[in-house]
Amino acid sequence: MAEDAIAVDLTEEDALRVQWYALLAKLLGAPADRETLSALGGLKGTEGELGQAVSALAAAARASDPKTVEQEYFELFVGVGHGELVPFASYYLTGFLHEKPLARLRGDMRLLGIAREESVKEPEDHIAALCEMMAGLISGSFGRPADLAEQRRFFDTHVGCWAPRFFEDLQAARAARFYMPVGTIGRLFLAIESQAFEMAA
Repeated sequence: MAEDAIAVDLTEEDALRVQWYALLAKLLGAPADRETLSALGGLKGTEGELGQAVSALAAAARASDPKTVEQEYFELFVGVGHGELVPFASYYLTGFLHEKPLARLRGDMRLLGIAREESVKEPEDHIAALCEMMAGLISGSFGRPADLAEQRRFFDTHVGCWAPRFFEDLQAARAARFYMPVGTIGRLFLAIESQAFEMAA
């Protein structure tokens, strides 16, 4: 999805933001494999709600194996017809896939120099793809880092308008065991992002 990146020195805060978005993209883009579960199992949470959610994710990773996570991922996001949740912006905003939110995203992707990889068959407004795009805008993976105003425009238009509700639904989903703390982390992190954008305005 990325074009040629430009090497940039990120602030510590922006480097952390990239890591959070990249983590969410990885966990929501495909079922966690054994290597990922092992890495997650070694995470140490800090104080506060987000730190507690990280500790819960680490515990869930240690209690899981790739086969059960793959089945949970299928039940949550794929299913027969569709999963318990439909992790696309168009669906959350309109009730249907391939609607105006996706067209608007594709227009912004063209302006920002973001191209979908040919191997990816899902619409670009999948939550994992949007998290990957946010990480790339911050880090400069799409050719240059986006300034804060550009990041906020993209966030407000394509992420903040629906993803918090998706993460709340994921946290409460019937099938969510390993993914329940992923929902908590996503909900809390996006709340921090929204607050930071407001304070910087």
